[in-house]
Amino acid sequence: MSYVIAVNAGSSSLKWKLFEVPEEKEVASGIAERIGLDMGKIKLKKADGETVEKELPIPNHNEALTEILNSLIEEKIIPSLDAITAVGHRVVAGGESYKDSVVVDEEVLAEIERLSELAPLHNPAEAKVIRVFREVLPNVQNVAVFDTSFHQTMPVENYLYSLPMRYYEEYKARRYGAHGTSHKYVSQRAAELLGKPIEELKIITCHLGNGASITAVDHGKSVDTSMGFTPLAGLTMGTRSGDIDASLIPFIMKKEGITDVQEFIDILNNESGLLGLSGLSSDMRDLRDAARNGNEQAEVAIKIFKNRIIKYIGSYMAEMNGCDAIVFTGGIGENDRAVRKDVCASLTFFGVDLDEEKNDVRGKEGIISKENSKISVLLVPTEEELMIVRDVERLTK
Repeated sequence: MSYVIAVNAGSSSLKWKLFEVPEEKEVASGIAERIGLDMGKIKLKKADGETVEKELPIPNHNEALTEILNSLIEEKIIPSLDAITAVGHRVVAGGESYKDSVVVDEEVLAEIERLSELAPLHNPAEAKVIRVFREVLPNVQNVAVFDTSFHQTMPVENYLYSLPMRYYEEYKARRYGAHGTSHKYVSQRAAELLGKPIEELKIITCHLGNGASITAVDHGKSVDTSMGFTPLAGLTMGTRSGDIDASLIPFIMKKEGITDVQEFIDILNNESGLLGLSGLSSDMRDLRDAARNGNEQAEVAIKIFKNRIIKYIGSYMAEMNGCDAIVFTGGIGENDRAVRKDVCASLTFFGVDLDEEKNDVRGKEGIISKENSKISVLLVPTEEELMIVRDVERLTK
């Protein structure tokens, strides 16, 4: 048997799933948390649902990976490290350098690190973890799968900002988008569920979670997406502001006595969105509970979250001159039936007719619109790790 690991690395965490290939069978998953702190945690979940946890110091990602691999052998999930044939890494920013996933070599690693200015919170950690895997498993190929590559098919009118052209020509300042692996998977899966070739469909995919984005997928290609130069733009998110007037930045900085623009960017990334609007939480479940108990700020935050989704869907319908399907995915998209219901209720003019009984589910894949709905509505749990494994298999073979 052969196995591929799909990895999503952070600065203090290492999340992973192990698949048996070519069957694409998930056999285990887990996470190493609190890397570099006094006490870390290793979690491993087997295919049968049994969970194994350890608490121990994890000083660095090298130690985290060693513990994870040892656990896989100790729990008899794999017979030896030789059974692992490849590793796929989620990398946020590939810029214009990568229109597809790529087998990693030193040149690719250097480029991932160079592109860190596009994703300073992600790319450095991802490059670091790739180096760790190359050290611990020296005979195994590593593949980088970029969040941005799916959006490289956007036409120039959608990826360029209305700024002096030299900013793009000299600095590649443009829209890159994110969540591409998720948007690609759910659009392809939606086409399968509808029983139609994706090349014949116009699909709007809504990845709604703590990070949220919407993509217009025209005949299988991303033609527009809500996130921008960084994942800060677009929808209202858990802690990110989404779209704002850039003139607000110097205005508020002056009022608040903020002199470092990075301090304000941190506020837009970490203290805004649902958290900033509600003053309570970035978690939609907490806001639902608070709103039911009369918290008006929580109610306003929910309304703004839905409002931005509706605006983007409507604009993408116009941009593609039609729409065959709307797909909901992500933590909120998959589990919050009220968000799906309220968004669809504002789209009835376009022919969206949601089936409330079919919509009364959490995380269950399927078509949730009525049979006579002119635009199909689907719930498709995202499988980014499976898409990573498929790219690994395609490229390493």
